Amino acid sequence: MAREKRPQHRHNFKAGSMNALIRVSSVISNAPIILNLDCDMYANNTDAIREALCFFMDEERGHETAYVQFPQNFNNITPNDLYFNSCTVINEVEMKGLDGAGNGTTLYCGTGCFHRRESLCGRMYSEDYKPKLTDERTEMKRSERTVVELEEAAKAVANCSYEEGTPWGKEMGVMYGCSVEDIVTGITIQCRGWKSIYYNPRRKAFIGVAPNTLELCLVQFKRWSEGLFQIFLSKYCPFTLGHGKIKVGAQMAYSFYLVWASLSLPTLFYVIVPPLFLLRGIPLFPEVSLSSLWFLPFIYAVLARSVSSMAEALGCGLTVWSWWNAQRMLLFRRTSAFVFALVDAVLAELGLSQTGFAVTAKTVTPDVQARYEKEVMEFGSSSVMFTLIATLGVLNLFCLIGGLMRVGLVYGLLGLGRFMVQFVVAGAVVSLNLPVYKALFIRHDRGCLPMSVMFKSVVFASTGCVNYV
Repeated sequence: MAREKRPQHRHNFKAGSMNALIRVSSVISNAPIILNLDCDMYANNTDAIREALCFFMDEERGHETAYVQFPQNFNNITPNDLYFNSCTVINEVEMKGLDGAGNGTTLYCGTGCFHRRESLCGRMYSEDYKPKLTDERTEMKRSERTVVELEEAAKAVANCSYEEGTPWGKEMGVMYGCSVEDIVTGITIQCRGWKSIYYNPRRKAFIGVAPNTLELCLVQFKRWSEGLFQIFLSKYCPFTLGHGKIKVGAQMAYSFYLVWASLSLPTLFYVIVPPLFLLRGIPLFPEVSLSSLWFLPFIYAVLARSVSSMAEALGCGLTVWSWWNAQRMLLFRRTSAFVFALVDAVLAELGLSQTGFAVTAKTVTPDVQARYEKEVMEFGSSSVMFTLIATLGVLNLFCLIGGLMRVGLVYGLLGLGRFMVQFVVAGAVVSLNLPVYKALFIRHDRGCLPMSVMFKSVVFASTGCVNYV
């Protein structure tokens, strides 16, 4: 279906397309269950529809189920998940935990989801109302309409001005006003009293294509994290909209994702301040020494977080290198995509900018695909996000080398304990940035970082080091 679009009417991107499809399908069939699937995904499990219907038709809880969400899976993930796209830990651990924390408050992910039409179209849940999927009222009298009449009726509801003065996008259908309309829609449905189901069968139900360049991954997460943070700042925040409607555990679990963008602030602090203080010879953390155990809480926090995340990854069938790539991508996202997402979200909240919708392209050239299959990280552009990543990587490299020289000359080996935590922080950042250094100084293929990025990153990092020292 191609809906009508005109410059003077807001089309609301994917959410507007979804609502137009909902209305057109109601004219043609008015089926009680709707499957929402992205255009780059395909069905991989012939039992998925039957299994989803089992939840809706359950005699005890089926009437309270608004949607059944299947996890997102992809068919082009490398053996060690170079860009941390597989979502395996999210699917196997986090989504199950969210579903259990709220007793039926699964995230609506925007694809791979079976919806009850009534709940999606704004109906409030009532314990007294127990619809049956076989009710005669859901049957359309198609015999009374000709094909031409159906076509005209479908055109009318797909008209660009149809939604004017209606509750579409506000109280019914997919919600407007946010680039991650799926999350807002799921929260709104659950606050009407409906429950949701997260179902992860052994055989993957739906499979799609993941981005296979670093820039595409960062652009995608920039859009997601910006939209999620806008939800946190809006009337749709789970703590306000969901107060008294969904469990506190579910509100907190939702907010875990909504504040992604704000994670850029502490991450930037740890990749900038400790290395610079190391370069200047100022200890920030307690000395690692048997005579003082104040360093143990810091060591415990680092080890607990690292060991638990590795255990989750290995428990989900991932490799150690997959876990390491995940740590690298978490660093890159938080120091680039999340930074710009936070700035744009705050500016949009202040009315100084307007939220856009960046479509993630999935087509690449053969040489890019070949490097991706070899798990060689793809840069290949002078994106401002790459400049920021490279600058922080070079800054930590300079600070680590300069810090080792300063501590060695001034304090000797006895001074290592005073700066041990800062050495570990800078060393970890340098280790995670090894692909960046290769792209800056060693590689010469089309996937390397341009000379302009190398020049700017070295100049910015050197300026920061010189000014601080």
